[in-house]
Amino acid sequence: MSHRNDALRAARLRVGWRTMDAAAAALQAHGQQLLDDPHYTVSARTWRRWEGHADDRRWPPEETAIVLHDALGRWPEDLGFPAPAGWIRPEAHQEDDVKRRAFVSVTAAALMPGPTATQHVDPALIDYFQQQLEGHYRADMLLGPHDLIGTVSAQYQLIDKLVRSAAGETRRSLLRVGAAYAALVGWLYQDAGDLGAAAFWRGITQEIAARSRDPHLIGYSLVNLAQVRTDLGDGHGVIDLCEAALDDERIFPKVQIMAMQQQAHGASLTGDRTAVDRLIDTADGLLARVDDDLPWGNACRRTPGYLEVQRATCYGRLGLGREADALWRQVLAAVPSTARRDRGVYLARHASAAAAAREPDHAVEIAREAATIAVETRSARMVRELLTLERAMRPWHDAPVGRDLAEILAPVTEGS
Repeated sequence: MSHRNDALRAARLRVGWRTMDAAAAALQAHGQQLLDDPHYTVSARTWRRWEGHADDRRWPPEETAIVLHDALGRWPEDLGFPAPAGWIRPEAHQEDDVKRRAFVSVTAAALMPGPTATQHVDPALIDYFQQQLEGHYRADMLLGPHDLIGTVSAQYQLIDKLVRSAAGETRRSLLRVGAAYAALVGWLYQDAGDLGAAAFWRGITQEIAARSRDPHLIGYSLVNLAQVRTDLGDGHGVIDLCEAALDDERIFPKVQIMAMQQQAHGASLTGDRTAVDRLIDTADGLLARVDDDLPWGNACRRTPGYLEVQRATCYGRLGLGREADALWRQVLAAVPSTARRDRGVYLARHASAAAAAREPDHAVEIAREAATIAVETRSARMVRELLTLERAMRPWHDAPVGRDLAEILAPVTEGS
């Protein structure tokens, strides 16, 4: 068995360093430029020791480890050096730092340390934040998530700061509107495809709802958590959370509808079509009773064919292509141009339903518009639906219609 460093020798030969003396000189020049240090040195004697007997081989200093990696594309332990105890590659530190910065970016608005300076909180601010919230809902339909996350998070942070100074009914009202803002931030992260951030903000929503003592908001927060479970494919988790929300008979019809339609998604994930239809039909019977003036959770009033959208989505998940296709035709005829992002999601789901119904040409025709909207809005939810379509179209992968779809989806799926 050879005790010489064949890994290091092979690596230097790959980059054209034919002798150990040439390798030492080349590495020294590379290090001086990389580290911006004219005094950085690597002697020929050092290189010969590295490439020699294992007993004479010493682990290089960290800066030399970095230079070796940059020059040869491999870390010392991959170049025949025995790693010392406690060695962690510099790139691991960098990855941890990136993860830490990402975590801080997601959580900073919700984890503001206190106490903060006391200030007067005018009750008129409640109306201001509620009006802003409605505007954010409209902007979300037009823009998608990425351009709004920072704005809505910052406003939540301001609400959190004001809650710490407010008292009485003003404080309770701020908690209620704060829960709605947290829910929207969670939704934006979910639409952007960051389920970890979405789950964090859904948890903040539940915390603020519980502090507000508002049973309707508490139910709403549980439905929010169920939405994340739906995207995780956890049907039983969805059902558990929605049943917990529905246990409180005090909640408004609007919240009951939200919980029932989300529970239907859970049922579709567990393959229970009977429960899907029962829950959607029961929710439909409550629509006429929605009469609250709360600024949040109004999709059932704002979205044309709201419950049929849910039914069509569930049918698609259950593999009922023809039934879903018929429902999507009905729904899309009523979607306004202002709901561009939602229209894109519905189109992508409709295309998958057409593929499941063995109508590939129809699926590709529908996918053209959906792909254009996906590129514009950068909605991860829409991209996910188009990837589902791509899988549904695999039987026609080598046919002209399959190649057409690949061309249409190329701008969307690059890097996915």
